Amino acid sequence: MDATAQFVRTEGSNVIGIEGEPIRLRGVCLGGWLNMENFITGYAANESLMRSAVLQVLGQQRYDLFFESLLANFFGEADAALLASVGVNSVRIPINYRHFEDDAKPFVIKEEGFRHLDRAIAACAANGILSIIDLHAVPGAQNQHWHSDNATHRALFWEQRQFQDRAVHLWEAIADHYKDQVWVAGYNLLNEPADESRRAIGPFYARLVAAIRRVDAHHTLFVDGNTYSTEFDVFEGCWDNTVYTCHDYVRSGLGRGGPYPGFTEGVYVDRAAVERTFLSRAVYARRTGTPLYVGEFGPIYTGEEAIDEQRRQILADQLEIYSEYGAGWALWTYKDVGRQGLVTVAPRTPYMERFEGFIAKKYRLAADQWGTDGEGPVQVSRPVQALIAEEAPGFEPYPWGRFDWVRTLLLNIMVAQALVPEYARCFDGVTDDELLALAQSFALANCIVREPLREQLRKAMGEL
Repeated sequence: MDATAQFVRTEGSNVIGIEGEPIRLRGVCLGGWLNMENFITGYAANESLMRSAVLQVLGQQRYDLFFESLLANFFGEADAALLASVGVNSVRIPINYRHFEDDAKPFVIKEEGFRHLDRAIAACAANGILSIIDLHAVPGAQNQHWHSDNATHRALFWEQRQFQDRAVHLWEAIADHYKDQVWVAGYNLLNEPADESRRAIGPFYARLVAAIRRVDAHHTLFVDGNTYSTEFDVFEGCWDNTVYTCHDYVRSGLGRGGPYPGFTEGVYVDRAAVERTFLSRAVYARRTGTPLYVGEFGPIYTGEEAIDEQRRQILADQLEIYSEYGAGWALWTYKDVGRQGLVTVAPRTPYMERFEGFIAKKYRLAADQWGTDGEGPVQVSRPVQALIAEEAPGFEPYPWGRFDWVRTLLLNIMVAQALVPEYARCFDGVTDDELLALAQSFALANCIVREPLREQLRKAMGEL
């Protein structure tokens, strides 16, 4: 690296790269890795519950063998080189606090928790790629869903001061660890926060920013808005060297998505609607003259070509819109078992052969929230949806209303958690060599690239 390289920083509405020139951050999220998600690696419910069940089956030593190998194989030098070949200049790396702190020992930082994150940042840097560290799951959960490792539907983080204290302490440790690393573009302080009260989030962010700045005065801060990074009226003014990050999923591209252009859940969605939604989420950044950046976006693919062609058009429209407004972005997600990733685990690998029946069962029961329609082929939730609609008319709970509330509690918590022991039992009788083969299924050499998506990204990276 050039000795004259400097920290990434903001300058008005521009992001300035390590060579001192304006850049537009464009890349992918490394979802499902240091913060695991059910639809990405195939388990049910939330990460900590899954890990606990697998630990009971394997025992500590073999549990460590499997998960250490899984993390090592999921992302490495070959993955960084692939991303560089596509033209990626940045990656957003979601992390779970549990790698760095145990609930039984709050405020005690586990230094070994940095090893995989350090390795990924170094691999990306060697390939000219910047890293953004994204705290995706905090103690108590900052939002109501599985991706914050939440086993309930309540975001207790906003209700208990100790959870917030622990998050501040963790960020102080992360900032201290990376304060001298210029290939770390910055810190994404809290993924998709959802403070229903709207009273705690503003003061917490102010406190967190001040704490980080006492440790690290240089790195750029990436700050998600409230309600899953879609609302920014909790802020007053703006902090120095800060990017206000929005997330921008198009409803036509999700599990209940209809045709595109066309109606989804009674709403007509076309390119103009996609642009309006993006601008509504970017209004705070535009008003404050800070850089535009979309921290997550991207459609879900179905395997049905006619539908997936429409999903690719959604992505094409979004990439074109972001280019028109000079917005940076990070596509969700890099690697998974087939729903969304640029790279997917091949069907005839040991992991997919062992777990394909379980994954199919989850889909049939709509146990995963991401990528299903909230009912499933057996329509588990339809009677309960009808009951709540009839008996509690007007019930529209935070954050996404009655339908999401019912499917979250009924399918994504009750049904999904009931399936966790079955996932863990799939490890019964597996030898050490077989455990390693399961983990190695996630190595790039055992994956396939979604070629149409790679070509779309290459085209987008080539735009000035």
